[in-house]
Amino acid sequence: MILYPAIDLKDGCAVRLLKGDMDKATVFNEDPAAQAMEFVKAGCEWLHLVDLNGAFAGAPVNAAPVEAILKRCNVPAQLGGGIRDLATIEHWLSRGLARVILGTVAVENPDLVREAARAFPGQVAVGIDARNGRVATKGWAEDTNVNVTDLAKSFEDAGVAAIIYTDINRDGAMQGPNVAATADLANAVDIPVIASGGVSSLADLKALRDCGAPLNGAISGRALYDGAIDLYEALAVMAG
Repeated sequence: MILYPAIDLKDGCAVRLLKGDMDKATVFNEDPAAQAMEFVKAGCEWLHLVDLNGAFAGAPVNAAPVEAILKRCNVPAQLGGGIRDLATIEHWLSRGLARVILGTVAVENPDLVREAARAFPGQVAVGIDARNGRVATKGWAEDTNVNVTDLAKSFEDAGVAAIIYTDINRDGAMQGPNVAATADLANAVDIPVIASGGVSSLADLKALRDCGAPLNGAISGRALYDGAIDLYEALAVMAG
């Protein structure tokens, strides 16, 4: 399994939110590229980037720190937040991004996801952010009646590289991931699933690793910044 350290970008800084609330942001590093390099030097093989402002604005906002990260780091990075048209997808992939994450448009314009996945094989992921089993969009600000598994299954024939599944109620709360729901989703679809939201200890990573589902990896943010998870130990757990 791959450990994806999260760098959430708000107003140019690396922050973490509590349950997706933009008013409850903690700034962890004013130089996101330096933060990214710390993760890379520790041995991380991927980076998970989120443009929080972009998720609300519907267009990229934190382009400068993302580009700085891409220039300084020699590992692949995936980015979500405000990527809602083919031109933006093309832009980011041409700048060296390994994978774009499409969230809101996966609900509102699934044809775009299919078109992008055909045009850029292996470089398009779907971000499914859920609150109580239902998908939320626009930076988690809007709830829908769309079922998580139904949405994931709708893209099984589209060539999507991965699904990033986030339980919003667990995100940034340091209360552990929703292992059961994540495992259920991974077992229900053929697309690789990445767990996100609530990973707060080595025990959480072990639980995901040993959940009986073929998870691709797990994303962790606050726990790495707070020191609740030792990065080197975490990488060993994921490799084991």
